Amino acid sequence: MIGKIRGILVEKNPPEVQIDVGGIYYEVQGPMSTLYQLPELGKELFLHTHFVVREDAQLLYGFYDAKDKSMFRSLIKVNGVGPKMALGILSGMEADDFVRTVRGNDINALVNMPGIGKKTAERLIVEMRDRLGEWDSSAEEGGSAVSSVSGAGISKDAETALVSLGYKPQQAAHAIALVLKQHSDLQDSEELIRQALKSMA
Repeated sequence: MIGKIRGILVEKNPPEVQIDVGGIYYEVQGPMSTLYQLPELGKELFLHTHFVVREDAQLLYGFYDAKDKSMFRSLIKVNGVGPKMALGILSGMEADDFVRTVRGNDINALVNMPGIGKKTAERLIVEMRDRLGEWDSSAEEGGSAVSSVSGAGISKDAETALVSLGYKPQQAAHAIALVLKQHSDLQDSEELIRQALKSMA
């Protein structure tokens, strides 16, 4: 079991990063909330991790703080929710916002997430309500670490990230176009992804 990882960030390709740990490159997937807080390439980083072994793959999921890791583990225990959907939820809203959504029985907020229909949203609320009994809602707001990419590059990176989180390509492209129309001065893909996710919430 790999519980934490410390190494040098060598590649950012949302929602995946590569970390060099003593010459071994680990591919780690994480929610956008984690990717916003990453350092520049070549800098050291530390992530809390969750390791999944399947018949066809071994996957490592990384989280900037332990609270997101804990929420991810709770989410994947819900019937019908896999790691991809859990990452999509944590990318679409902060962990504390998700807690408020569950406690407020806000099915509509969950249905707006990729891959979540009404029945899954209802199941999430019912099953997560008990698990969130002692959740502390005083989350820290994380800053965003950004990588500058030019013009069409940031749109393509953002669209790829949104599609890998479960959004349809047309939906992702439309959201990105809307954000760029309102914020034509955006210079980094992570902020574009963040704004696009907000516009689809």
